[in-house]
Amino acid sequence: MNADRSIDTRPDRFLPGKRSIKPGRTRKQRRLGRLRRPAGAATAVTSVEFALAVPILLALLMPVADLGLAYSQQIQVQQAAQAGAQYASLHPWNSTSVTSITNAVTAATRRGGLLAQPAPSQACGCPDGLTVAAATCRSLCADGGQAGYYVVVNARLPYSPMLPYSLLGNSVILTAQATVRAQ
Repeated sequence: MNADRSIDTRPDRFLPGKRSIKPGRTRKQRRLGRLRRPAGAATAVTSVEFALAVPILLALLMPVADLGLAYSQQIQVQQAAQAGAQYASLHPWNSTSVTSITNAVTAATRRGGLLAQPAPSQACGCPDGLTVAAATCRSLCADGGQAGYYVVVNARLPYSPMLPYSLLGNSVILTAQATVRAQ
């Protein structure tokens, strides 16, 4: 009669593939116990694999980071040229315009070495799609409109990559140009 009480009647207790649960320990405690055990040889293998993989990953990531920096600086050069063109569109052309536009270009970014070269210039022309074709001032354009005054603003910045690449050399000149119709 008391013998029947000591028999475990759970059906999954002795099935093949099922592990018996030690009394007093939860599954969470067993998992944490596995994490606390020293890894032994697995730690050494992992360290060797990491030491072999890091140089390869760095060799792949450095050019990507370098390209990102070059692209960021190219955007800054383009924005500087556009700032000079915006200044030219708001102020009429006079004897100090070249100096004023050059100052607007160099003040557009805190990056040192930015130059407004070639110097800003004014020319007459007719718009032709994406470009401005040279024309005599106040003459008629092919579309029937009158030739206008345009200011061309250039910006350039030397860029030195972090690592020397055979395709780029030691340095690259980033350039940008903006053209705006003057008032």
